[in-house]
Amino acid sequence: MRKIVMSIVVLGLCSMITGCSSPQVRMGPRSGKDYTVIGKAEGEGTGLMLFQLIPIRQNSRFQTAYNEAVRNGGGDDLVNLEISERWFWAYVLNGYVTHVQGDVIKYKNSPDKTEAEIPAAPK
Repeated sequence: MRKIVMSIVVLGLCSMITGCSSPQVRMGPRSGKDYTVIGKAEGEGTGLMLFQLIPIRQNSRFQTAYNEAVRNGGGDDLVNLEISERWFWAYVLNGYVTHVQGDVIKYKNSPDKTEAEIPAAPK
C-alpha cells in the first residue's frame, strides 16, 4: 500500500514539474514606430489535444496564425486584429483552430527583424 501511495505522489509531482508552458505572444505594432497600412490578410494556426490530455501545438497556434497572416500580407505586423476560434472533435482528439485577420502594416524605414521578434512558424 505504501508503494502505491508513493508512486501516486511521485507521479503527481512529476506532472506538476513538467506542466505545459508557452512563450509570450506579441501581437500588434511596436510602439513609437511609424507605419503604413498596405492591405488586409489572414492566417490560421491549429492545435490538438490528444486524449484530452496531451497538447500538440496548442501553445504556438496563436503565434502561428499571426505569423502566417503577416507573411501572407507581405508586411511587418498587423493592426485592427480580429481573432476567432473554432474547434472540431475526432474520436481520440479535439482540435482548436485559431483564425487571425487584420490590416497588414509596413514600417517606414523598416528595421531588420530578428528571430526573437517574429519567431518562425513550427514545422
